[in-house]
Order: sequence, then structure tokens, then C-alpha cells
Amino acid sequence: MRGILSIFVFIVVLAGCSSNTNTEKQSAGGEQAVKATPQSTSSQKDSIDDYQPNSQVTDDRSLLKVGQTFSDDKGKAALKDIKQVNQTYKIGDVELTVKEMKLIHLRPDYSMIDYFHVLTHDEEFDFVKVFVDIKNTSSKKVNVAPIALMKTNTGETFDWNKDIYLEELNGELEGGAEKSGNLGFIVNASSGHAHDEQSADKKKKEIMWIEITTSDVFDQNHKKISNSKKIKIEF
Repeated sequence: MRGILSIFVFIVVLAGCSSNTNTEKQSAGGEQAVKATPQSTSSQKDSIDDYQPNSQVTDDRSLLKVGQTFSDDKGKAALKDIKQVNQTYKIGDVELTVKEMKLIHLRPDYSMIDYFHVLTHDEEFDFVKVFVDIKNTSSKKVNVAPIALMKTNTGETFDWNKDIYLEELNGELEGGAEKSGNLGFIVNASSGHAHDEQSADKKKKEIMWIEITTSDVFDQNHKKISNSKKIKIEF
């Protein structure tokens, strides 16, 4: 596991190029204006309210109470659970602030189905997402990823390349720089085989907590300067 985390940053630099390409392809179709005015707590205002809606995933900022729904040109989202976390964790010179965690049921618009098809064959699905701020408190460039691995109480494990948001939160962070955005992972997804679909409801389990493992922190010369950190968050 340590080896995976240690080589993560080197891999993500290469993956970043393809992520940019995917994002540009999805953005080419344009984005619909947000239909509802997002609300947030005062501690979230600066980062979440300034967030630009994702090109692939329905905007969930207006979803603050379980049962609320929101639709845009990318699909329809329904809030199943929410936790206002607002906790900051130190990873060497890097500060990772987890603002909130949500469990969302998403029915993607038909135009977005191919985007999610590589991760699930389900036409609608649940995903866990976290909104984070990540800040380099030093004056020197570092390489880090807020989530290299994520696992849930149901036994599922996800690595960084299963993130559905692709908001370039991983990789280089200049001295004094700060990034904010979402990372999300589809949970309880079926493989698309007939026998899996028939037993899907039986297999789905309630998401009660997640455990995030960050990457190690590397300097600009690719030398590890801080160990990864594990963070457990309960709904």
C-alpha cells in the first residue's frame, strides 16, 4: 500500500493530460445555468459558493436536506445523506480541509451515460462525494493528492482514477497556492451482468462511513517529504 501511495503523484502527472481532454470534450456541449440559488453555512461560503459547476456531474450545492432534488442539463440528483465536516488535517506543509460529505443518487442525462459507462452499467446510481480545500502552507512547490484511496464500511475500495469529477485537485501545488473542489466515487454499482442486476438490491448496503487515504507529499524534486494520512468520516 505504501508503494502505491508513493508512486501516485508520478502517475497522476501523466493522467492529468487525459483528464483535461475528457473535461474539454464534455464542456464542448455547454452548461446550463444553475436553476436554484445554492445555500451554505458561513464556514463554507468562500469555497463552495465560488465553485464552478462541474462539466460532467449535476450541481448539488442547493441540496442541503435529505430528500431534496435538483435537475440540470447533466441529470437529476437526489440527496440521500449529508455531513457538514469542516475539519482541517495537516499533511506536512499541506492543509487538507474537508468541508462536507454527501451521499447522492444520480440519474444522468442520456447525453452523459457514456461518460459514466466505464465505471458502472447502471442507468442511475449512488455516489459519495466530498468537497475539499487543499492548501500549500510552504513557499515551495509540492505534489499531493487529497484522495489517493477511499474505502467504505461496505468493503468497497476506490483508487484515485475512479473519481468522477476530474477537477485537477491532484498533482502540483505551488507555494502558498490553494485549490478547492469535489471528488466523488460511485458506490454499490452493479457490473451490468444479468445475474448481478437481479440481485443488485440485495447487495446494496447503507453507506455509514468512508475512510480517505491521502497520497504522500513530495517536493518539486519528487522526494517524499511527508507521509500519507488516513481520515475516517462518518455520516
